[in-house]
Amino acid sequence: MRLRNAGRMLTAAAALAAMPLVAQEAGTIVGANDPVTMLGRLDPSVRKATAIVNGDVITDTDVEQRLNLVLAANQGRIDAQERERLRLQVLRNLIDEKLQVQEAAENEVTIDPKEVTDALTRVAGNFKQTPTQFADYLKARGTSTMSLRGQIHAELAWSRLLRRRIEPFVNVGDDEVQALIDRLEATKGQEQFRVGEIFLAATPENEAEVTAGAQRIVEQVKRGASFIAYARQFSESSTASVGGDLGYVQPAQLSQPVQTALASLSEGQVSEPIRVTGGVMIVALIDKRQAMTADPDAALLSLKQISVDLKPTTPRAEAERLVKTLQERTQSMGGCGRAEEVGGEIGAEVVSNDQVRIRDLPAPLQTMMRDMQIGQATPPFGSPEEGIRVLVLCGRDDAPDVAGPSFDQVYAQLEEERVGRAARRYLRDLRRDAIVDYR
Repeated sequence: MRLRNAGRMLTAAAALAAMPLVAQEAGTIVGANDPVTMLGRLDPSVRKATAIVNGDVITDTDVEQRLNLVLAANQGRIDAQERERLRLQVLRNLIDEKLQVQEAAENEVTIDPKEVTDALTRVAGNFKQTPTQFADYLKARGTSTMSLRGQIHAELAWSRLLRRRIEPFVNVGDDEVQALIDRLEATKGQEQFRVGEIFLAATPENEAEVTAGAQRIVEQVKRGASFIAYARQFSESSTASVGGDLGYVQPAQLSQPVQTALASLSEGQVSEPIRVTGGVMIVALIDKRQAMTADPDAALLSLKQISVDLKPTTPRAEAERLVKTLQERTQSMGGCGRAEEVGGEIGAEVVSNDQVRIRDLPAPLQTMMRDMQIGQATPPFGSPEEGIRVLVLCGRDDAPDVAGPSFDQVYAQLEEERVGRAARRYLRDLRRDAIVDYR
């Protein structure tokens, strides 16, 4: 394959040498300020239906089905211009997948179809659907399980190839790992972020173009598009397969530009494009917590719920009287020990639950429960449809302090970062040597 490319490159070089387009030194590429005379015309309205990558065909149907996967994840919130840009990106992704699968096959990497089926079943489970239901869901949106299977197969093959060809040659020193652990320990009690990332590789020559593309992604996500869907299709980080989810990280684990960007975000927000080593990054702040300290929202509560049902015909004055009675009796009853007695006196139902996490309660109750003492009761809450309810706090088991990342976890993180950089160079070389024909 490389010899064929070399022949083509020599032929092209000879042709260019005969044309007085640009005066260049040997080994240089045309610069931004060099004069260029165009000898042909590129018609942007002509859309090639098929790409042939080293002999393997990508059809227009392949592109449309993969594009519809992205559109389904974005619930249709994409305008026509963005759709066409996404289509071009999907085609690039499919070309990369062909190169990755071809390289894996050349290195005798095989993927059992059952692995792909199991992964597809997990994806369907994420949508709370059976595989059959999920297939119907995809078909109704102009795509198919075959398209998703192709993406999963490529991800598995590339990952396995990297483990064989790249990981054995990546070295991480014990001193590097320990130095990072020491920095993490020093940040105990500080904020820790759960981060989503989209990384786009860039060179000095195409940085402006890549940054502009990243800005369009940011604008789409701010309008309601799925960050996870964009991460899966666009990101060149190893986290792309999990929608860009980095998990919880501490500031010391991130580059300074990313730390600065995250510090200005609220939960659920996405950053502007960030220039980082090797490219451009977009980050989303999914959640915050205190590093290596107990998560207050993970506290396990023992509760009793006192409920009074309302009939649809209950007069407003009667409902207000019941709320007042429930408020007075529960605030002065002296804790959980008398909940059943008070409930019986006012005709209320009492239900106990010893396994309720604060984070599993509605947001207003979460805020209230964080500050309540054992034996205290919430004010009445509810609606005519759900009835009037009061929660009484009977006990609280606070979550233990969160342990810092282990030596093996930190080692794996550093190794993954280096494997990711090597993988991008590997794919860049495959692209450079590929023969891609558009029909």
